[in-house]
Amino acid sequence: MPLYEYRCRHCQRKVTLYLRAFSQSPPSCPQCGNDTLQRLFSAFSVRKTDSGIYEDILSDSQLTKGMLNNDPRALAEWNKRMSRGEAVAPEYEEMIDRMEGGEMPAEPAGTGTGESAEETH
Repeated sequence: MPLYEYRCRHCQRKVTLYLRAFSQSPPSCPQCGNDTLQRLFSAFSVRKTDSGIYEDILSDSQLTKGMLNNDPRALAEWNKRMSRGEAVAPEYEEMIDRMEGGEMPAEPAGTGTGESAEETH
């Protein structure tokens, strides 16, 4: 099924929806439930293979240097290239935004600190 992009006139959120055909009327906004979605013009793209993406990343010396130095901005760029512009969860977008701002994501609780769960209480 094709992907169509819409903007909700009520909450202004941009959404991408799978519809069987363009002539099918769009459903309600998944964010606010309003039925005022306006279709956006969207371009198509030709995807690179995984090896093509890896080659691009590895040929970018500044990006690879940043990744080797654990630069959160480089990790954010790597993630964006690997996700190929596909929709991601809002939590993932938030994490990428924070990394682009230079903040390294926190480690999950109980990992990397050398403390056990009993020691943290």
